[in-house]
Amino acid sequence: MTINCKGRLIDLSSPKVMGILNITPDSFYDGGSYKNDRDILNQVEKMLNEGATFIDVGAYSSRPNADHVSETDELKRISPIVNLILNEFPKTLLSIDTFRSEVAKRCIETGACMINDISAGKLNDAMLQTIADLKVPYIMMHMRGTPQNMQEQTKYDDVIKDIIFYFSERIAAAKQLGIIDMIIDPGFGFAKTLEQNFKVLNQLELFKMLDKPILAGISRKSMIYKTLETSASNALNGTTVLNTVALQKGASILRVHDVKEAMECIKLTRLLDC
Repeated sequence: MTINCKGRLIDLSSPKVMGILNITPDSFYDGGSYKNDRDILNQVEKMLNEGATFIDVGAYSSRPNADHVSETDELKRISPIVNLILNEFPKTLLSIDTFRSEVAKRCIETGACMINDISAGKLNDAMLQTIADLKVPYIMMHMRGTPQNMQEQTKYDDVIKDIIFYFSERIAAAKQLGIIDMIIDPGFGFAKTLEQNFKVLNQLELFKMLDKPILAGISRKSMIYKTLETSASNALNGTTVLNTVALQKGASILRVHDVKEAMECIKLTRLLDC
Protein backbone atom coordinates (compact mmCIF):
# COMPACT_ATOMS: atom_id res chain seq x y z
CA MET A 1 0.00 0.00 0.00
CA THR A 2 3.05 2.27 -0.31
CA ILE A 3 3.97 4.05 -3.54
CA ASN A 4 7.15 5.89 -4.44
CA CYS A 5 6.62 9.45 -5.71
CA LYS A 6 9.91 11.10 -6.64
CA GLY A 7 11.64 9.37 -3.76
CA ARG A 8 8.87 10.08 -1.27
CA LEU A 9 7.11 7.01 0.08
CA ILE A 10 3.37 7.62 0.34
CA ASP A 11 1.51 5.20 2.61
CA LEU A 12 -1.94 4.59 1.15
CA SER A 13 -3.08 2.41 4.03
CA SER A 14 -4.17 5.79 5.41
CA PRO A 15 -6.54 7.30 2.79
CA LYS A 16 -5.35 10.31 0.82
CA VAL A 17 -7.05 13.03 -1.24
CA MET A 18 -6.25 13.89 -4.85
CA GLY A 19 -7.40 17.36 -5.84
CA ILE A 20 -8.68 17.82 -9.40
CA LEU A 21 -7.35 20.64 -11.58
CA ASN A 22 -9.00 20.60 -15.00
CA ILE A 23 -7.47 23.06 -17.44
CA THR A 24 -9.91 22.14 -20.18
CA PRO A 25 -12.63 24.52 -21.36
CA ASP A 26 -15.32 21.82 -21.39
CA SER A 27 -14.95 19.58 -18.32
CA PHE A 28 -18.34 18.70 -16.87
CA TYR A 29 -17.97 20.71 -13.66
CA ASP A 30 -15.05 23.13 -13.60
CA GLY A 31 -14.25 23.50 -17.30
CA GLY A 32 -13.04 27.00 -18.07
CA SER A 33 -12.99 28.02 -14.41
CA TYR A 34 -9.34 29.05 -14.37
CA LYS A 35 -8.82 32.03 -16.65
CA ASN A 36 -5.15 32.79 -15.96
CA ASP A 37 -2.03 31.64 -14.14
CA ARG A 38 -3.05 33.31 -10.88
CA ASP A 39 -6.41 31.49 -10.86
CA ILE A 40 -4.60 28.18 -11.32
CA LEU A 41 -2.03 28.85 -8.61
CA ASN A 42 -4.70 30.05 -6.19
CA GLN A 43 -6.67 26.84 -6.69
CA VAL A 44 -3.59 24.64 -6.27
CA GLU A 45 -2.60 26.51 -3.11
CA LYS A 46 -6.14 26.16 -1.74
CA MET A 47 -6.21 22.41 -2.36
CA LEU A 48 -2.76 21.89 -0.84
CA ASN A 49 -3.64 23.95 2.23
CA GLU A 50 -6.84 21.94 2.67
CA GLY A 51 -4.88 18.69 2.76
CA ALA A 52 -4.51 17.29 -0.75
CA THR A 53 -1.62 14.85 -1.07
CA PHE A 54 -1.78 14.87 -4.87
CA ILE A 55 -2.93 17.36 -7.51
CA ASP A 56 -4.29 15.73 -10.68
CA VAL A 57 -3.91 17.94 -13.76
CA GLY A 58 -5.88 17.19 -16.90
CA ALA A 59 -5.91 18.86 -20.30
CA TYR A 60 -8.22 16.44 -22.15
CA SER A 61 -11.85 16.33 -21.09
CA SER A 62 -13.03 12.75 -20.67
CA ARG A 63 -16.68 13.49 -19.97
CA PRO A 64 -19.14 11.56 -22.17
CA ASN A 65 -19.16 12.87 -25.76
CA ALA A 66 -16.38 15.37 -25.07
CA ASP A 67 -14.65 16.91 -28.06
CA HIS A 68 -11.49 15.11 -29.17
CA VAL A 69 -8.29 17.07 -28.53
CA SER A 70 -5.09 16.41 -30.47
CA GLU A 71 -1.90 15.37 -28.71
CA THR A 72 -0.29 18.64 -29.82
CA ASP A 73 -3.06 20.71 -28.25
CA GLU A 74 -3.03 18.63 -25.07
CA LEU A 75 0.71 19.25 -24.69
CA LYS A 76 0.28 22.97 -25.39
CA ARG A 77 -2.31 23.15 -22.62
CA ILE A 78 -0.62 21.04 -19.98
CA SER A 79 3.14 21.60 -20.31
CA PRO A 80 3.18 25.26 -19.20
CA ILE A 81 0.81 24.46 -16.33
CA VAL A 82 3.09 21.74 -14.98
CA ASN A 83 5.99 24.21 -15.10
CA LEU A 84 3.88 26.94 -13.50
CA ILE A 85 2.77 24.81 -10.56
CA LEU A 86 6.14 23.26 -9.84
CA ASN A 87 7.95 26.60 -10.05
CA GLU A 88 5.56 28.03 -7.44
CA PHE A 89 5.06 24.86 -5.35
CA PRO A 90 8.10 22.64 -6.07
CA LYS A 91 7.18 19.92 -3.55
CA THR A 92 3.76 19.30 -5.09
CA LEU A 93 3.05 15.70 -6.06
CA LEU A 94 1.56 16.22 -9.51
CA SER A 95 -0.46 13.49 -11.19
CA ILE A 96 -1.03 13.84 -14.93
CA ASP A 97 -4.42 12.78 -16.26
CA THR A 98 -3.59 11.53 -19.76
CA PHE A 99 -3.84 8.39 -21.88
CA ARG A 100 -1.01 9.47 -24.20
CA SER A 101 2.52 8.19 -23.63
CA GLU A 102 4.25 11.25 -25.05
CA VAL A 103 2.26 13.60 -22.81
CA ALA A 104 3.10 11.36 -19.86
CA LYS A 105 6.80 11.32 -20.73
CA ARG A 106 7.08 15.09 -21.19
CA CYS A 107 5.25 15.88 -17.96
CA ILE A 108 7.23 13.40 -15.85
CA GLU A 109 10.45 14.80 -17.26
CA THR A 110 9.25 18.27 -16.24
CA GLY A 111 8.68 17.13 -12.66
CA ALA A 112 5.30 15.41 -12.32
CA CYS A 113 5.37 12.17 -10.33
CA MET A 114 2.43 9.99 -11.40
CA ILE A 115 0.27 9.15 -14.41
CA ASN A 116 -3.51 8.74 -14.24
CA ASP A 117 -4.67 6.92 -17.38
CA ILE A 118 -8.40 6.54 -18.07
CA SER A 119 -7.67 3.71 -20.50
CA ALA A 120 -5.12 1.64 -18.52
CA GLY A 121 -2.92 1.65 -21.62
CA LYS A 122 -5.58 0.52 -24.05
CA LEU A 123 -5.72 3.78 -26.02
CA ASN A 124 -1.96 4.03 -26.51
CA ASP A 125 0.19 0.99 -27.21
CA ALA A 126 3.33 2.68 -25.88
CA MET A 127 1.90 3.76 -22.53
CA LEU A 128 2.74 0.73 -20.38
CA GLN A 129 6.34 0.59 -21.64
CA THR A 130 6.65 4.34 -21.08
CA ILE A 131 5.48 3.98 -17.48
CA ALA A 132 7.92 1.13 -16.95
CA ASP A 133 10.76 3.24 -18.35
CA LEU A 134 9.81 6.27 -16.24
CA LYS A 135 9.42 4.16 -13.07
CA VAL A 136 6.48 6.18 -11.74
CA PRO A 137 3.20 5.18 -10.06
CA TYR A 138 0.42 4.41 -12.50
CA ILE A 139 -3.32 4.79 -11.98
CA MET A 140 -5.19 2.48 -14.33
CA MET A 141 -8.89 3.08 -14.79
CA HIS A 142 -11.59 0.84 -16.20
CA MET A 143 -13.24 2.13 -19.35
CA ARG A 144 -14.52 0.70 -22.60
CA GLY A 145 -14.05 2.52 -25.88
CA THR A 146 -13.31 6.24 -25.78
CA PRO A 147 -14.97 9.21 -24.06
CA GLN A 148 -16.73 9.82 -27.35
CA ASN A 149 -18.43 6.40 -27.50
CA MET A 150 -18.08 4.78 -24.07
CA GLN A 151 -21.73 5.20 -23.10
CA GLU A 152 -22.66 2.93 -26.01
CA GLN A 153 -20.64 0.11 -24.39
CA THR A 154 -22.46 -0.65 -21.15
CA LYS A 155 -23.49 -4.28 -21.72
CA TYR A 156 -21.72 -6.66 -19.32
CA ASP A 157 -22.17 -10.31 -18.45
CA ASP A 158 -21.50 -9.25 -14.85
CA VAL A 159 -20.15 -5.74 -14.36
CA ILE A 160 -18.12 -6.57 -11.23
CA LYS A 161 -16.60 -9.77 -12.59
CA ASP A 162 -15.88 -8.14 -15.95
CA ILE A 163 -14.07 -5.19 -14.34
CA ILE A 164 -12.04 -7.49 -12.08
CA PHE A 165 -11.05 -9.57 -15.12
CA TYR A 166 -10.09 -6.36 -16.96
CA PHE A 167 -7.83 -5.27 -14.11
CA SER A 168 -6.31 -8.72 -13.73
CA GLU A 169 -5.21 -8.60 -17.37
CA ARG A 170 -3.96 -5.01 -17.16
CA ILE A 171 -2.04 -5.63 -13.93
CA ALA A 172 -0.41 -8.74 -15.40
CA ALA A 173 0.64 -6.80 -18.51
CA ALA A 174 2.09 -4.01 -16.37
CA LYS A 175 3.93 -6.42 -14.07
CA GLN A 176 5.49 -8.16 -17.05
CA LEU A 177 7.12 -4.85 -18.03
CA GLY A 178 8.34 -4.17 -14.50
CA ILE A 179 5.76 -1.62 -13.35
CA ILE A 180 5.62 -1.79 -9.56
CA ASP A 181 3.36 0.94 -8.19
CA MET A 182 -0.18 0.53 -9.51
CA ILE A 183 -3.51 1.97 -8.36
CA ILE A 184 -6.87 0.85 -9.74
CA ASP A 185 -9.85 3.08 -10.45
CA PRO A 186 -13.14 1.31 -11.31
CA GLY A 187 -14.14 4.26 -13.50
CA PHE A 188 -17.40 5.62 -12.15
CA GLY A 189 -19.31 7.14 -15.08
CA PHE A 190 -17.15 5.51 -17.74
CA ALA A 191 -19.00 2.96 -19.89
CA LYS A 192 -21.46 2.33 -17.08
CA THR A 193 -25.12 3.00 -16.53
CA LEU A 194 -26.42 4.74 -13.44
CA GLU A 195 -27.36 1.40 -11.90
CA GLN A 196 -23.98 -0.13 -12.74
CA ASN A 197 -22.17 2.76 -11.07
CA PHE A 198 -24.03 2.14 -7.83
CA LYS A 199 -23.46 -1.61 -8.06
CA VAL A 200 -19.72 -1.02 -8.40
CA LEU A 201 -19.71 1.32 -5.40
CA ASN A 202 -21.81 -1.08 -3.35
CA GLN A 203 -19.33 -3.90 -4.02
CA LEU A 204 -16.15 -1.83 -4.09
CA GLU A 205 -14.56 -3.99 -1.39
CA LEU A 206 -14.43 -6.90 -3.86
CA PHE A 207 -11.70 -5.09 -5.77
CA LYS A 208 -9.40 -5.58 -2.78
CA MET A 209 -8.75 -9.09 -4.12
CA LEU A 210 -6.54 -7.44 -6.76
CA ASP A 211 -4.18 -6.34 -3.96
CA LYS A 212 -3.84 -2.79 -5.28
CA PRO A 213 -4.87 0.55 -3.74
CA ILE A 214 -8.29 1.69 -4.96
CA LEU A 215 -9.01 5.21 -6.19
CA ALA A 216 -12.61 6.43 -6.11
CA GLY A 217 -13.44 9.24 -8.52
CA ILE A 218 -17.06 10.07 -7.74
CA SER A 219 -16.84 13.82 -7.24
CA ARG A 220 -19.92 15.69 -8.53
CA LYS A 221 -20.56 13.07 -11.24
CA SER A 222 -23.84 12.38 -12.98
CA MET A 223 -24.53 9.31 -10.85
CA ILE A 224 -25.07 11.84 -8.07
CA TYR A 225 -26.74 14.79 -9.72
CA LYS A 226 -28.98 12.77 -12.03
CA THR A 227 -30.17 10.66 -9.13
CA LEU A 228 -30.88 13.77 -7.06
CA GLU A 229 -32.34 15.63 -10.05
CA THR A 230 -29.96 18.52 -9.61
CA SER A 231 -26.71 19.71 -11.22
CA ALA A 232 -22.99 19.14 -10.77
CA SER A 233 -22.70 22.50 -9.02
CA ASN A 234 -25.23 21.33 -6.42
CA ALA A 235 -23.77 17.84 -5.95
CA LEU A 236 -21.29 18.43 -3.12
CA ASN A 237 -23.49 16.95 -0.41
CA GLY A 238 -24.12 13.84 -2.53
CA THR A 239 -20.39 13.60 -3.24
CA THR A 240 -19.63 13.63 0.48
CA VAL A 241 -22.13 10.85 1.11
CA LEU A 242 -20.71 8.58 -1.58
CA ASN A 243 -17.09 9.39 -0.69
CA THR A 244 -17.89 8.21 2.83
CA VAL A 245 -19.29 4.95 1.44
CA ALA A 246 -16.19 4.52 -0.74
CA LEU A 247 -13.90 4.94 2.26
CA GLN A 248 -15.87 2.43 4.29
CA LYS A 249 -15.54 -0.06 1.43
CA GLY A 250 -11.79 0.31 1.09
CA ALA A 251 -10.91 3.32 -1.11
CA SER A 252 -7.35 4.53 -0.55
CA ILE A 253 -7.60 7.73 -2.62
CA LEU A 254 -10.51 10.11 -3.10
CA ARG A 255 -10.18 12.11 -6.33
CA VAL A 256 -12.23 15.24 -5.74
CA HIS A 257 -12.99 18.82 -6.66
CA ASP A 258 -13.60 19.73 -3.00
CA VAL A 259 -10.60 18.81 -0.87
CA LYS A 260 -11.73 20.18 2.49
CA GLU A 261 -14.93 18.13 2.53
CA ALA A 262 -13.09 14.97 1.42
CA MET A 263 -10.55 15.41 4.21
CA GLU A 264 -13.41 15.69 6.67
CA CYS A 265 -14.82 12.39 5.37
CA ILE A 266 -11.47 10.73 6.01
CA LYS A 267 -11.11 12.22 9.49
CA LEU A 268 -14.57 11.10 10.56
CA THR A 269 -14.48 7.61 9.03
CA ARG A 270 -11.13 6.93 10.71
CA LEU A 271 -12.91 7.11 14.03
CA LEU A 272 -15.07 4.17 13.01
CA ASP A 273 -11.95 2.00 13.11
CA CYS A 274 -11.15 2.91 16.72
